[in-house]
Amino acid sequence: MWELKDPKPVKLIIGILAANRDCLQIAVKTIEAKFGEIDFQSDVWPFTQTDYYKDQTGENILRQFVSIENLIDPEKLAKIKHKTNKLEQKLAAKLAAGLSRPVKISAGNNKKLFASYIHRQKNVC
Repeated sequence: MWELKDPKPVKLIIGILAANRDCLQIAVKTIEAKFGEIDFQSDVWPFTQTDYYKDQTGENILRQFVSIENLIDPEKLAKIKHKTNKLEQKLAAKLAAGLSRPVKISAGNNKKLFASYIHRQKNVC
């Protein structure tokens, strides 16, 4: 007979899209202040896979990933996503970069990349 087990803690990984290096650096510092010490930072590279975020984040978007040292309960990922949404709003106001979303922050973990929140208006015929 099998038995239920609590999920094991997971590594919090955060993806960042930013309008420029200044926005990216401020986002990384803000993430560390909110979620704890960063134990890994990827290289920074141009985000050219899509132009979906261009109107919100600008023409020359940069991409970086960071991971947080302390492991998290995987059930907290949804709450963390809400926190990252609020961080984006605060950063947009603080950075005053002339863009509606100068930083996009996506939270995930080593088991599920990435938590998403998609708000779509449904058309009913």
